[in-house]
Amino acid sequence: MAFIKPYQTYQKQAVTTSKPEELTLMLYQGMVKFIRLSKKALQENQLEESHRNNLKAQDILSELMVTLRKEYTISDSLFALYDYMKSRLIEANIQKKVDIFEEVEGYALELSETWSTAIKQNNSKN
Repeated sequence: MAFIKPYQTYQKQAVTTSKPEELTLMLYQGMVKFIRLSKKALQENQLEESHRNNLKAQDILSELMVTLRKEYTISDSLFALYDYMKSRLIEANIQKKVDIFEEVEGYALELSETWSTAIKQNNSKN
């Protein structure tokens, strides 16, 4: 008999039933989470754990980059920002510098908070 993992089931359900704007917010929140975990692991000299979480944050940035819709003018600016953040995470991974993680975490937090506010404002209009 297979064991059901309630949290994983919940996560899968949340992803499959969410609107595109909510999925974007989940990606931003996930990126913040993985950057923080990577930074924490680095501070605790757990280099493999730091590397693993850094790669997850990079994967999220890659996903955000490929899902941009080029017909919107802001897409070019977001692509450039995501690309910069990804290159900084690579640099943080190589150089093992917490301050680089903190820089990228700041951008990720700002994106997450801005997107969350935009969703709330849009929902209040509807």
